[in-house]
Amino acid sequence: METKFFKKSKYTLLFLLVFSAITIPIFYHLVKVDKKLPVYSPADINPKLVDASIRNQKKNHKVADFSLINQNGKTITNKDFDGKIYVADFFFTRCQTICIAMAYNMSELQEHYKNDDDIMFLSHSVTPTIDSVSVLRDYADKKGVIDKKWHVTTGSKKHIYKLARKSYFAVLDEGNGDENDFVHTENFVLIDKERRIRGMYDGTEKENMQKIIDDISLLKQEYSK
Repeated sequence: METKFFKKSKYTLLFLLVFSAITIPIFYHLVKVDKKLPVYSPADINPKLVDASIRNQKKNHKVADFSLINQNGKTITNKDFDGKIYVADFFFTRCQTICIAMAYNMSELQEHYKNDDDIMFLSHSVTPTIDSVSVLRDYADKKGVIDKKWHVTTGSKKHIYKLARKSYFAVLDEGNGDENDFVHTENFVLIDKERRIRGMYDGTEKENMQKIIDDISLLKQEYSK
């Protein structure tokens, strides 16, 4: 009698083990929520950072087409970033305050992703008339810029300031790029392959670089599915 009981128990236990091995992964797959980065639109962001003309836009925001000149005197456009994830910022070469930490942190990110062709970096000068191609070339050399990874750019001041206010939402300062306008921001902005904003970070804080790395990992997982 006792032997029969143990035999039955053995088969029941075996059934439960097999059942669990099959059903638990299925249940987990059904209930788990994939972690994704938010997609930011103007309405999601501090209104002070957003141009008044688009503050109420709730979806479909993308970085506008752009045309800039990089450290090699080459015209680069949004097409150079097609199919890429990139981090953008705004700086100027004579800056002796926040830009020093920003450049160091961006160079650390560049080092981390130097062998990853999916990741690029884009810096916009907010004093483009001063930051000529030769000035940018010297700056890029000092900062260890890898030309194919990190474009350090100049261009039309109005164009750059419009990008800052209407595309990247990177600055609190008003201004449309007139002669006396000046914007200064510590923000790093994470852009996905569809030119959408997926993260904003204080580029002067070293600990935020790990946050960017973690967020880029999430983005790459999103694109791998």
